[in-house]
Amino acid sequence: MRIDKYLWCIRVYKTRNIATIACKKGHVKINDANIKPSKEVFGNELLLVRKNQINYQFKVLDLPESRVGAKIVDLYRKDVTPKEAFEKNEMLKFAKDHYRKQGTGRPTKKDRRDIEDYRDIEDIENQDD
Repeated sequence: MRIDKYLWCIRVYKTRNIATIACKKGHVKINDANIKPSKEVFGNELLLVRKNQINYQFKVLDLPESRVGAKIVDLYRKDVTPKEAFEKNEMLKFAKDHYRKQGTGRPTKKDRRDIEDYRDIEDIENQDD
C-alpha cells in the first residue's frame, strides 16, 4: 500500500491529498529516510510524521483494506511517540503566551501610548544612573 494512502486510512491526515503534500514536503519518513508519496509501506516499519510541530512515531502493524474507523485504528498502527515530544509542544505554548494573550489582537492606540509612557519612564530612570 502507498504511504499516502496508508496515512489517510489510519486517520493521520484528513484527506489523501494532504498526506501526499506532507510526503512531498518531507514531513513523513520511513526509518529516518525521506520518501515519496508512492513509496510502498510494509509491516514492522517505523514511520516518523511531523504534524502540528510534533514528531509522531508510528509502528506499522498491519495494512487496512480501506479507511478505518477511529475506534479500530490501533489494530493497524502502534503509537510509539515519546512523551518528550508532547512536553516540548507544551513548553512552546507557554513561551508564546508570555508575550500577548491569545485573541487580544493588535495593540490599540491606548496600549501604544501606555507602552510609550513606560519606555519614557525607563529612559528617565536610566539617565539618572
